[in-house]
Amino acid sequence: MAQESEKQRWQRNFADLLQELRVAQTGVQILFAFLLTLPFSNGFTRTTTFQKNVYIVALLAAAGAAALIISPVAFHRALFRQGRKPELVRFAHRMATGGLAFMLVSMVSAVLLITDFVLGRPVAFLLSAITAVWFLVFWLVLPFARRNWGDDDIDDEDDDAQVLPGD
Repeated sequence: MAQESEKQRWQRNFADLLQELRVAQTGVQILFAFLLTLPFSNGFTRTTTFQKNVYIVALLAAAGAAALIISPVAFHRALFRQGRKPELVRFAHRMATGGLAFMLVSMVSAVLLITDFVLGRPVAFLLSAITAVWFLVFWLVLPFARRNWGDDDIDDEDDDAQVLPGD
């Protein structure tokens, strides 16, 4: 395989990031849609003030996640054909990271809301904490622990560490 130019590498990194965002975007859109419909269901009138507050946190976090995960598309439109792909990739990386953080808050809040409604507060807090830890293990701990495994294997994925200096 021929060595790719720096421009090609930035383009590939942006395309890879967009593919990742498509997966996250689908998840956050489904969660957001569910949360938007929840107040219109018959059982919502039986929610406590605590549950309504948790609902608002979940809803706003899902909206924040959607905004951040979709923002690289708007940023790309604004910078289209200006030769600023490195800036775009750095921005998109930050927005994707922020979007995942908001998505985590929204998902854990949604779990808290539903489990508090169905099972009661102590069990809800326990299950929500387990959910948060579960997500953090797979979204943060394992990826960062995995970063230095197999340093001898040079792969296209390793370019990502070079893409975002100073991040």
